[in-house]
Amino acid sequence: MYRALLTIVLAASTLSAVEPTGFLDRTVAAGDRSFRYQVYVPFGWSKGARWPIVLFLHGSGERGDDGLKHTQVGIGTAVRLHADRYPCVIVFPQCPQEKTWWDPDMEAMALTALDQAAQEFNGDPDRTYLTGLSMGGYGTWSIAYGHTPRFAAAAPICGGVVPPDRPVPPDSPWAGEPDPYGTVARKLARLPIWIFHGDADPRVPVSESRKLADALKTSGAKVAYTEYPGVEHNSWDRAYAEPEFPKWLLSQRRAR
Repeated sequence: MYRALLTIVLAASTLSAVEPTGFLDRTVAAGDRSFRYQVYVPFGWSKGARWPIVLFLHGSGERGDDGLKHTQVGIGTAVRLHADRYPCVIVFPQCPQEKTWWDPDMEAMALTALDQAAQEFNGDPDRTYLTGLSMGGYGTWSIAYGHTPRFAAAAPICGGVVPPDRPVPPDSPWAGEPDPYGTVARKLARLPIWIFHGDADPRVPVSESRKLADALKTSGAKVAYTEYPGVEHNSWDRAYAEPEFPKWLLSQRRAR
């Protein structure tokens, strides 16, 4: 009887010592508001090591405050299908309906969520990455431009720097620049970047990514460009499913 009881106690102790993994709910305070976000923690995560950490920015269709739907698209889908390819912590902030990622307060919120998750889950400052799709692709360019030293690499998907249906936002760091593509490329010349876009995209012209890729090459940047023939706006399904993408991303280290 004593031996059986001891076995049960030891088993319970072992279970309680297991670190939580998977998609975890969190909140972050920014300004006078509180925002829900999620953090993906890979199986096998432990406190004894530094972990690569990715900030993912969703598109306009996933805006809201449910704290959920933005994890069901893009890199969230890829992780659920191929968790073995993504041995990293991934931060999923959610942008409210009336906002965009290039709004200064939303940029601050996303970076605060990244900081908070990095502290809680031992994020490696030399292996911190940035990626996003559509509106989040635009946000990836904007945050990478404004905070280049923070990141080891960036991967914007079907994004750009000049919105297709309105002028460059007045608070954009390249607003008023005669050549915004060249301005962005010169700032990001030392940041490894992999750009993805579908050539049949009806929402964000593929010319955005083409111009940025060309400007980055001219600036001597480490840039890779993948264009999917016949693919429309949802090029993120192909991009995040690329077996080589997480290998490339997680192999990058921040330049000193």
